[in-house]
Amino acid sequence: MTHKAGFVNIIGNPNVGKSTLMNAFVGEKLSIITSKAQTTRHRILGIVNGDDFQVILSDTPGIIKPAYELQTSMMDFVKSAFEDADVLLYMVEIGEKALKDENFFKKLQNSKIPVLLLLNKIDKSDQQILEEQMQYWQEQLPSAEIHPISALENFNVTEVFNRILELLPEAPPYYPKDQMTDKPERFFVNETIREKILLHYKKEIPYSVEVETEEFLEDEDIIRIRSVIMVERDTQKGIIIGHKGAAIKKVGVEARKDLEKFFAKQVHIELYVKVNKNWRSSSQQLRRFGYNG
Repeated sequence: MTHKAGFVNIIGNPNVGKSTLMNAFVGEKLSIITSKAQTTRHRILGIVNGDDFQVILSDTPGIIKPAYELQTSMMDFVKSAFEDADVLLYMVEIGEKALKDENFFKKLQNSKIPVLLLLNKIDKSDQQILEEQMQYWQEQLPSAEIHPISALENFNVTEVFNRILELLPEAPPYYPKDQMTDKPERFFVNETIREKILLHYKKEIPYSVEVETEEFLEDEDIIRIRSVIMVERDTQKGIIIGHKGAAIKKVGVEARKDLEKFFAKQVHIELYVKVNKNWRSSSQQLRRFGYNG
């Protein structure tokens, strides 16, 4: 029996549904999802295994023009997605016209590897608009295959996955067959807490936050977690904690519920807030948090 394996990298503008699609492929919530741009900061691998295949999916940050060091690092993750892909999934939503960075779009147009252009959120469109969009993208990227999908409604997702399998090269598996991601448990704890912050806080607060799990102790019946929420300024610390600690308690409760589902085990979580001035612009701090390679 021949075995296929390869890297399938998902790129696109912020908020087009890349994380939703990867989670649909993998069948687990590996990437956090909110309606805010720049929810995904890292490149996250989701591994789908079958008897005769291994698909290594890669969710990447939405493409933006970087304004500070953290965003530059996020775009480095996107650049790397072009370099090691066997298949590229370029995701757009109905009504979109191009990537927010022209250089990335030129790379797509000149790509030597297969590009599947996924026209997402078609559940919010009608047939005429869909046909117009398909024609538009065919002109923009003549070498790409266009697939209309709805990642949220799981429409055409299986068909796209089957097409990926056809395009993958013959190769042995790159990862153990029981592995679902390349990230450690603490990464998913950090991301789950960060998702709750994105959902419950406004303006600049979510973008000024990084989460670091200092303790992850797993017993047979319970996981005990201690995580620190880093902010850039003292005023932000007060906002994260909230009146009499109500805001941070809400984050902790919601994160615990999600993590109990994810780990299928009881979770006890303690959250603290620390000020780490200008961490988003510090190469040293970014490296500590897993950015900048």
